[in-house]
Amino acid sequence: MINSRDKGARGEREWAARLQELAGYLPAMINSIFNMDCVRGMQEHITDGSIDCIITSPPYDNLRAYNGYSYDFKNTANELFRVLKDGGVMVWVVGDACIDGSETGSSFRQALYFLDLGFYLHDTMIYQKNSSAYPSKRDGNRYTQIFEYMFILCKGKPQTASLLCDKPNKWAGYKRFETPTPDISPRTNIWQFNTSKNSSKHPAPFPEDLVRDHLMTWTLEGDLILDPFMGSGTTAYVSLMLGRCFIGFETSIDYCDIANDRLGLYANQ
Repeated sequence: MINSRDKGARGEREWAARLQELAGYLPAMINSIFNMDCVRGMQEHITDGSIDCIITSPPYDNLRAYNGYSYDFKNTANELFRVLKDGGVMVWVVGDACIDGSETGSSFRQALYFLDLGFYLHDTMIYQKNSSAYPSKRDGNRYTQIFEYMFILCKGKPQTASLLCDKPNKWAGYKRFETPTPDISPRTNIWQFNTSKNSSKHPAPFPEDLVRDHLMTWTLEGDLILDPFMGSGTTAYVSLMLGRCFIGFETSIDYCDIANDRLGLYANQ
């Protein structure tokens, strides 16, 4: 839950106002994962413009054996646009299958649909994995696929943007126009992470570091985070660790149980 000690970058008055704003959801919604379709869940439970940030990765192109579930992309996208605040950011992590010799391009179609809804495509980032389950063969005709897109979509200008500065500068200390080059600068928009090993039975769990770095970039303590495809609960778990609040939806009761078990372990630490 929100802790009044964790004001972080928020001032006293802003923090108090945020607590009062979220009080309308308490205790039924905040920091809960609901075993239901996310479209119905958002329609029934989330008011317009109430979510600060969305971080998610949907099932795509049948690449994941997702317990037999599929989803309605367009209705999901419409609801995500409705519930996100002006200035809010959505991180949409997605890839493409290769079918009959061609990549599907569904990731690009989704990005274009988001643009048609009114989202800004703030950045097209890359999630580079440290390894691939299907490396290329010497006699093949396609290089090893080792990344997914991270589309950064927002409603207007992002209300929060704290770029992570951890890229060492080759020319650190060199002076140009009397200003020395700093030791480190903001990283690029290609982020490399080890594929997740949280021991869950989910087919494609998020790397915790991926969620952490996006939360640190696009949100503040006390912000409300939505993951409409909660899976094994990584977005929820990392949100709590960083003093954010969350709402999640998940159609599979098995994955809900996995996610809630992880949150229970966090609560008992």
